[in-house]
Amino acid sequence: MPLVAAAVCPHPPLIVPELAGAAAPELDDLRAAADAAVARLLAAEPEAILLVGGGPETVRFNAADWGSLRGFGLDRPVRLWKTSCSGGDRLPLSLTVGAWLLNRSGTALPRLARSVAHDATPAECAAFGASLIADDDPRVALLVLGDGSACRGVTAPGYDDPRAPAYDEGVAVALAGADTAALRDLDPVLSAQLRVAGRAPWQVLAGAVEAAGGDWRGELGYHRAPYGVAYFVANWERV
Repeated sequence: MPLVAAAVCPHPPLIVPELAGAAAPELDDLRAAADAAVARLLAAEPEAILLVGGGPETVRFNAADWGSLRGFGLDRPVRLWKTSCSGGDRLPLSLTVGAWLLNRSGTALPRLARSVAHDATPAECAAFGASLIADDDPRVALLVLGDGSACRGVTAPGYDDPRAPAYDEGVAVALAGADTAALRDLDPVLSAQLRVAGRAPWQVLAGAVEAAGGDWRGELGYHRAPYGVAYFVANWERV
């Protein structure tokens, strides 16, 4: 799939306003940044969107598959693309939120989705990313879903870890600079200790961009840690 652009977004369930309830305005800036990143992705005029997010295992999903936020209190399916009886409730949280973001944009472009195992090695992630790129497929844009550390303060899901700010800052710099080497170098052990959900998808992005070749530029649109979890929004584009 010739790669024309990529965007990185987080996947907290609370980005869906109906789940956040009265607290929804607290993430308005994150929603706005994610919407802008998706719009910029679509402006690259891809012929299809490929979503990549973390999951229990590495899986290729069907266009008719869907996800659910029922476990978070919203009993509503989130379709990936087509509605068909051949699909199933199979998408992990990362791809469910990614599908929600795309549906929110109103695009009718075809969507594909792949999950990468949370515990995949950096080499496996990079190879998986490279395998997504082929010259005879439609022009594709990547929407990569992943959260940073969940250890930013005593109220964070993973409590407070003094290593988290430096880790997240490194990710922010790598995303801002379209630095594939820095993403590939993220330590899977440290990432797991900091409860990072984006390490494997980011390394898939690195592998895809390196396989696509050419020069790329990055721009970081959001980097904050509400609720003790680091969220990043970024766009990567060809120079």
